[in-house]
Parts: sequence; C-alpha cells; structure tokens
Amino acid sequence: MAYAAWLAVCFFWGTTYLAIRVGVQVAPPLLFNGMRVLAAGVLLMTWLRARGQELPTRTDWLHLGIVGTALLGIGNGFVSWSAQWVPSGLAAISVATTPFWMVGVEALRPGGDRPTWNALAGMVLGCCGMALLVAPRLQAAHLDTGVLLGFAGLQVACASWSAGSIYSRYRPVPVSPLMGAAAQMIVGGCLVSLTGILLGEGGRLACTPQGLAAFLYLLVFGSLVGYAAYIYALQKLPVSTVSLYAYVNPVIAMALGAALLGETLTVREIAAAAVILGGVAVVRSRPASPPEET
Repeated sequence: MAYAAWLAVCFFWGTTYLAIRVGVQVAPPLLFNGMRVLAAGVLLMTWLRARGQELPTRTDWLHLGIVGTALLGIGNGFVSWSAQWVPSGLAAISVATTPFWMVGVEALRPGGDRPTWNALAGMVLGCCGMALLVAPRLQAAHLDTGVLLGFAGLQVACASWSAGSIYSRYRPVPVSPLMGAAAQMIVGGCLVSLTGILLGEGGRLACTPQGLAAFLYLLVFGSLVGYAAYIYALQKLPVSTVSLYAYVNPVIAMALGAALLGETLTVREIAAAAVILGGVAVVRSRPASPPEET
C-alpha cells in the first residue's frame, strides 16, 4: 500500500501542474487553490468520521496545523501563485529542487544530519541548473519580472514544503495518516483562502467550464488522492524514498504541457532540467564506503 501510494504521488502530482496552470488563467490563484484544498479536507474528514475514526486532539491539531501551513498554506499556495507566469513544465522543473532544500533544512534541524560531500556537490550542480534555466530571463532585453517572481515563489514553496515534510517526520501524531492529511488540508486551505480574500480575490472569482474542470480534477486527484497518498507514504516509507517523485513529476508535467498547452521547451531549458535532475541524483547517491582494512 505504501508503494502504491508513492506511485499515485508520482503520477497524479505530475499532472497537477497542468491543471493549476489552466485554473489560474481563469480564476484568482489563492482562492482557486485554497478552496479546493479546503473542500478536499472537509470531504475526507467527513468520510473518515462516518467510518468511526476519532478527530485529532487539540495538541494533534497544533502539530497538524503547522504541517498543513507549511505544505499546503505556503508551499501549495506559492505554487499556484507562481503558475500565473511560469509555464507548467518549467514550474515542475523548478520544484524538482525540493530535495536540495530538504538536505539544507535537515542540516539546520537541531541534531539533524549534516550534508555529505555528495549532497553538497549535488546541490551545487542543481544551482547551476537553476542558473541555466533563469539566466536568459535576467537579460535586459528579455526581462520578465513576473516570471522571475514566479521562479522565486516556487523556491519559497520548495523550502516551506521541505520544512513541513521534515517536521511531520519527526513530530508524528497518534491519528491515522488520512485523518492527519484531512486536518492539514483544512488548515492549509483555510489559510490560503483567507489570504486570497484579504487580497481582494473574491471580486474576481467566477465559475467557468475550464476553471471548474481544473478545480474538480485538483480536488480529487491533487488533494484527495495525491496529498493523502503523500502523507501516507511519508509515514510508511523513508523520506529519501518518497522524495524520488521529484524525478517523475517534471517529465509528466513537461510532456503534458507540450501536448495540451503547446508549451515549448528550448534546448537550454531541457539541458537545465537534465542538470537539475542530475543534481538530485547526486544528492541522493550514497558516498562511497571506505575500503576495509586488511
């Protein structure tokens, strides 16, 4: 079941970049994202309560709320906000840097593992890939402030997602993974929706067939299936194994973006993706064992 959940994360989260990109073109990004996450959380918790599962305690809600804020409030919120400017394929490539952030956050955690030389080399390689991806947009003749803000927002999302994932690993709560996911979705969805309302997005909210289709797809496959599967896999498998989805999501997102949205990828962007994923592979590789003494 844990590996089945991981495979669901690999596939469905690869498709969500396309759905988010479609949705935010016709709906305000924060309300669009926050409402579908909140709705998914309420539906999941209602179903679990009907099956007799207990609600989290007040202390449990505190820890689950921290994780929900980091992963779904800040992390998912910034992904949706950035999708206004960054094509879905490039967004997926940028989010593939999450393992680098996980190494850094883990190193900053009291008592956390310090990065190995392999990890440091992979992080440097990944940074070179991001520089290759973003550098053309820094030229004065092609300066696109929106795209640059989008890439910056995606890195904020990666950092927050990594912090929340590591926190959830070391601060488990005595509730089922699905109940925990439902609580996190409710907290994260409320936070993003409230932020959207405070920023005046309510006046721009409209229901279109395109936006509704993207909303429903993300509610079911991005939240109910994808996020619940991620939380389940995170509690049952090592973080290093779960984070392998970072290899698969960009490939699916780039293929769908090109096929359905007509997004074009230059040779430079494909090379940047290869360098970033190569850096992820180096980060995840184990240092060579020292030779045994004879």
